[in-house]
Amino acid sequence: MKSAEIRQRFIDYFVRNGHTHVPSSSLVPADDPTLLFTNAGMNQFKATFLGQEPRPYKRATTVQKCVRAGGKHNDLEQVGETARHHTFFEMLGNFSFGDYFKREAIRFGYEFFTEDLGFEPDRIWATVHHTDDEAYELWQEVAGLPEDRVLRFGDKDNFWQMADTGPCGPCSEIHYDQRPKKAKKELSAEEFEALTEAGEILELWNLVFMQFDRDEEGTLNPLPKPSIDTGAGLERIAAALQGVDSNFHTDLFMPLIGRAEEIVARKYEAEDESGVSFRVLADHARAAAFLIADGVFPTNEGRGYVLRRILRRAGRHAWLLGRREPTLYEICDTVIAEMGDVYRELVDRRDHILRTTQAEEERFMATIDEGMQRFDEVAPEGGSGTISGPDAFRLYDTFGFPLDLTELMARERGYDVDTEGFERELEQQRERSRKARDVTVTPEAVGADWSVEDLEVHKKDIEQKWVGYDRLTVDTDVLASVRQNGRIVLALEENPFYAEAGGQVSDRGHVEGDGWSMEVEEVARLEDRVYIAGPIEGEFTPGPVRAVVDGARRRTQRNHTATHLLHAALRQVLGEHVTQAGSLVAPDRLRFDFTHTGPLSDVELEEIERLVNEEIWADKGVRKGFMPYRDAIDRGAMALFGEKYGDRVRVVEVPGFSLELCGGCHVETTGEIGLFKIVSETGSAAGVRRIEAVTSSAAYERVKAQERTLKQLSETLKTSPDNLVKRAETLMAEGRALKDQLQEALSGAARDQVAELVGVAEEVNGAKVVSGTIETADSESLRAFGDRLRDRLGSGVGVVVARMGDRDALLAVVTDDLIGRGVRADSVVREVAKLAGGKGGGRPHMAQASTGDPGKTQEALARVTEIVRPMLEKAKS
Repeated sequence: MKSAEIRQRFIDYFVRNGHTHVPSSSLVPADDPTLLFTNAGMNQFKATFLGQEPRPYKRATTVQKCVRAGGKHNDLEQVGETARHHTFFEMLGNFSFGDYFKREAIRFGYEFFTEDLGFEPDRIWATVHHTDDEAYELWQEVAGLPEDRVLRFGDKDNFWQMADTGPCGPCSEIHYDQRPKKAKKELSAEEFEALTEAGEILELWNLVFMQFDRDEEGTLNPLPKPSIDTGAGLERIAAALQGVDSNFHTDLFMPLIGRAEEIVARKYEAEDESGVSFRVLADHARAAAFLIADGVFPTNEGRGYVLRRILRRAGRHAWLLGRREPTLYEICDTVIAEMGDVYRELVDRRDHILRTTQAEEERFMATIDEGMQRFDEVAPEGGSGTISGPDAFRLYDTFGFPLDLTELMARERGYDVDTEGFERELEQQRERSRKARDVTVTPEAVGADWSVEDLEVHKKDIEQKWVGYDRLTVDTDVLASVRQNGRIVLALEENPFYAEAGGQVSDRGHVEGDGWSMEVEEVARLEDRVYIAGPIEGEFTPGPVRAVVDGARRRTQRNHTATHLLHAALRQVLGEHVTQAGSLVAPDRLRFDFTHTGPLSDVELEEIERLVNEEIWADKGVRKGFMPYRDAIDRGAMALFGEKYGDRVRVVEVPGFSLELCGGCHVETTGEIGLFKIVSETGSAAGVRRIEAVTSSAAYERVKAQERTLKQLSETLKTSPDNLVKRAETLMAEGRALKDQLQEALSGAARDQVAELVGVAEEVNGAKVVSGTIETADSESLRAFGDRLRDRLGSGVGVVVARMGDRDALLAVVTDDLIGRGVRADSVVREVAKLAGGKGGGRPHMAQASTGDPGKTQEALARVTEIVRPMLEKAKS
């Protein structure tokens, strides 16, 4: 039975039995920061199991996209080595939210397997939690399983929980016996476990009896209503029904393996060591395609880092198969062709998936080339010893070499690797990352050193109220204060000052009391209150105050609304893969980081700018309000991945254009923004682009500054602004003509210099060695000189000092025949440059270096033959 038929039969069966078919949720659980990826079918129903989010149905069924490649559930390193582990897989599931429980779950599972899929009843085994007498008896009563085919196990095997906290409960697993019929029927628990480990008895379905909510102390609290959560791996069921020994040999993977065979021009042999690489490519192509389709982008942290590891692990296995070009993106295209009819997002985002995958593969190939040079330094051929932990870690951290790749190449050259030292370095990096993530707001963020215990409380048991959305001037009272060294820290009862969050910078302003005043220089949130701090004049007395937010500073709200418009415009022009990766909203500018593969074209930038300005000029009312989180998401509101949102969220909407969850300050109408102007578009990190822009008066000033520049250029070039481009083109054409004339003159001189140098070359082991000093106009001319010198040498090495204006540069060249015997221009130039106090590098045929000490340049040149001789002797031998 084909996997597509299994998938559809599952849905049809449960719909017939009163279940609502719910589409798969995204692989990125936007509303659950406890999870890196969606790793089970129940993830999207977590709040429903907890009684926090009622649904209009009590029974549901799904085919859920899942990834287990990070966090608690991480199968990445086992993929390809075993028959069953995957990064991406499809989980078939049925769910009951306080409706049916164990009896019906067991009946559904047994009935679907035996009647709809045709599994032989006498090959089915069940396991239950050792305390679950009810499930033990129901398997015999409802399914008719004999007592000896229902086994009891402990928490490790038969108690399920999604994460360290949250819904959980005992479970019952359905297993299928694939042994010959004459095999022993009765098995002890130990024998059964051994057979499942060997793959002869295959676990296919896990029925979780969701009864508890585990809190942070580990206590199991009963759920409002006992529920059912089941999960069955489509890949395993397909393997059992198709009679193959591995999930990878089903119709879900073999087309991908076949495509890999075509690309690497090599046959897949399951038992051969290379078979692992084929399986990794097939698995990782699925994971990459689906993750990218769901908005994950390869980066150096979080979800993006896991995707980058998947892509680089695939690149490494393609490399092991002899491939030196991007490979995975072509297999991803086959994934799209095979699965796009079920998962439409693959088809809709095909170009983005392929472009992103290919770009990351190319980046990895480049780092492998660079890393090989470093590997040659730490483990030169013909040597022996141990590659140190720090060196192995640098190959991993800087050049992307997984440890097992370093170990493989080290073994080939007769080296060991200090894996313990590598792990120490890796743990130190993790600790640095943890510290960077664990930064929290402290009292020091607002004012001098103080603690919450130092606060003098003026009004007790009163909650602070945020009023800054609507009012910039507030008459209120002081709740608490701390005074130190001419400064004061206050908590106001009604607070109009915004504390930096969501990229929007903090407000500034002042507060006036009876006989005193303070400038608000710092604003920060600590626990459940916002505190303001700054210098004070006069003698502080608690009581009524007037708090005033600086209106000019609050121009941030123009830039904040403009940021939302920019985000929406980017998604319209570039695609839905664009997601926010960081932002800064200041009074004078905005900065927006977003996921995208490469630089934006001028046409794209113009279109984005046009779309934003059209929304501004339409002067639309900006709607702000609170609503239940699920309602906001169902309406299509954008949420930031990894952010934790409450049951009620604030939604900011520009009707018909932008809808986002946001707690920041915004204008009343888009027309208040006035004008939007992009200042720059650059790369921020791998796979992340950055746009900086200005609005309102800052945008106007930028336009006026550009007008002044145009006027100055027009006056300098003696033409009108309308004719400026034509005038510049004319001058450039004249410049090119003059440059060509100069180059022709220099070429003649260079030919004479080459002939002169080669005429006095030394001969060392059958090769010419040339050194000398030349005059040249620029680096381009120097490289052209190097090409001529290589051509005239025939077989040899050349090193020259080039004088270019007020600086010197070293150039080394090596002919192709000597490169094939191990002589490299980059090695030569580095050695010569050391003698002149400089450094450099380049390619094997031509390399350049600086000269740090011009006084030593001639001395270095005089020793060229001495430096090159051992290299040529080794090449000859």
